[in-house]
Amino acid sequence: MVRSVSLYICQSCGAQTRQFFGRCSSCGNWNSIVEEVVSSNKRGGGAPARSQPAGSTYSCRSMSMKSLGNKPITRYQTGYAEFDRVLGGGLVPGSLVLVGGDPGIGKSTLLLQSASAMAINQSVLYVSAEESAQQVQMRWQRLENYDADLRILAETNLELVLQELEAVKPSVAIIDSIQALNDENLSSAPGSVGQVRECSAALQRLAKTKEIALLIVGHVTKEGMLAGPKVLEHLVDAVLTFEGDRFASHRLLRAVKNRYGATYEIGVFEMQGHGLVEVRNPSELFLSGGYASGVSTIVACEGTRSLVVDMQALVSATSYASPRRTATGIGTNRLHQILAVLEKHMGIPLSRYDCYLAVAGGLEVEEPAADLGVAAAVVSSFRDLTLPAGTVLIGELGLGGQLRQVGQLSQRIQEALRLGFKRVVIPKGSGLVANDFVVDLDLMEAETVSEALILALGIESELD
Repeated sequence: MVRSVSLYICQSCGAQTRQFFGRCSSCGNWNSIVEEVVSSNKRGGGAPARSQPAGSTYSCRSMSMKSLGNKPITRYQTGYAEFDRVLGGGLVPGSLVLVGGDPGIGKSTLLLQSASAMAINQSVLYVSAEESAQQVQMRWQRLENYDADLRILAETNLELVLQELEAVKPSVAIIDSIQALNDENLSSAPGSVGQVRECSAALQRLAKTKEIALLIVGHVTKEGMLAGPKVLEHLVDAVLTFEGDRFASHRLLRAVKNRYGATYEIGVFEMQGHGLVEVRNPSELFLSGGYASGVSTIVACEGTRSLVVDMQALVSATSYASPRRTATGIGTNRLHQILAVLEKHMGIPLSRYDCYLAVAGGLEVEEPAADLGVAAAVVSSFRDLTLPAGTVLIGELGLGGQLRQVGQLSQRIQEALRLGFKRVVIPKGSGLVANDFVVDLDLMEAETVSEALILALGIESELD
């Protein structure tokens, strides 16, 4: 006998209860629990069905790792080197890649461009669950890639999408988007936790069985997190986020999770009238191109890529009882910590001054290797000094005022040299010497932040 059962499911974390609550007991979010009706055909207390008759002999299906051999991983090239870099070299057959980002950031444009490029050599199916085929065609015509034999299906029914994938057997398939698909076996609305979970699991089973490389577009919540249950991110092989400022033209594609490549690898694109264009030298986007007080230069590492970035600081006397602290592109708590170290160990009275900090180009810098650059920009603005041209500062700042070593130091210096920087301030004890590099380099080592800033600014008396 089939009967309906009501479950109350949190739309943020997927937790299930038999009773409605205003606040989820698992994740703590308010007003996130929604009632969903599911069908049950179980008789009370019945044992689950066996996959084989009782008493039959089970055949072992596991195998030795050695028997698998050393077969190399084949990859499909997306047609864009920046996209391939983030994926770890290209799309792996049978893999699932989740691409998320804010509305209008360019997710559909990026995947449609890649689909058109791959369709020249591979069989590609584009499933549009949000737009009609004519709407997608209008965007495709704007990309001016008429050599591609791209197949398109405008459908929201999960069962029909699965049937089309089995019939076409494409090498690559794109689902735009997973929140718009609907499994008619579930009574919940499209985009709910249950729908997203079941649709993703069904697509994963088919992709792994048929060796289809699957690209899935995912929506984000107002907090910037990927919508749907957390199990969705665990289910897929790679999670990519498409980031960018709606007031700027460049976009960053970042790998948050990747089973086939480096995490936090980034690719840089620029939005133009005919679509997204790769930026082969992204460091040019994050350099201001001039020298002024309050500006310093660092080298940040994103995955395997090094980026030369300008840090901009403005220090001015406050007119309030509590000074303002504003940071764009770097954590505010990190800024507070650096300001406290400078006041304690260099005697600069920053507690009486407002401090504003920004990373050029809107890049988010999270690694501690930027600490020395932040300190230099703050001191430069406070003393109205200009750092000498071609100077780069690399180092983590300890609470005792000492400089700590950072990773990938040689790679960072090589990127700075490639862009014409010849003066580099680094923590002492790195083991690097100027002769390790081909071009002339003024390599300066320091043990403390005060020593590093004296070397960088070149005017000791100004810091006394």
